[in-house]
Amino acid sequence: MKRLTRSSSEKMIAGVCGGLAHYFALDPVLIRLIVAAATVVTGFVPGILAYAVAWFIMPEGV
Repeated sequence: MKRLTRSSSEKMIAGVCGGLAHYFALDPVLIRLIVAAATVVTGFVPGILAYAVAWFIMPEGV
């Protein structure tokens, strides 16, 4: 069974985007671009807050 975890190998800050990329079998760069665009479009505070929440909720992978 697949689990959504933060990536320990594909990380720039906390591994959230790398974990999402691994879970959905996509390129981590694509996920980072989507997250960055969503942060700019929705406003920086909600985007950064969503990333921080994901950082604390998602367990770190091995």
